[in-house]
Amino acid sequence: MNFKFTEEQLMVRDAARDYTQTKIIEDAIERDEKAISPTEHIKNIKDLGFFGMTTDPNYNGGGMDTISYCLALEEFAKLDSSIATIVSVNNSLVCWGCQLLEKT
Repeated sequence: MNFKFTEEQLMVRDAARDYTQTKIIEDAIERDEKAISPTEHIKNIKDLGFFGMTTDPNYNGGGMDTISYCLALEEFAKLDSSIATIVSVNNSLVCWGCQLLEKT
């Protein structure tokens, strides 16, 4: 078995890490203390392709593998669990469920 990440997986991880370490870090503590929704970050994360990551491109998804999704989610969770939860719900509950419904 090959346990090395592919170039694409590493690029996804690095993109999530970069956004987290340069943008989310700026206001994570303040948003947490004041219970402020990360609305602007969620828009940016969506625009970067982190929503619908594993969704088939026929449904306007990213068509990525589960490892890429997990690597991105891990990077978001390192700094902001609310953002990680939103990304997780979008990818795992919303998009995955909709794909199943569409195929039935």
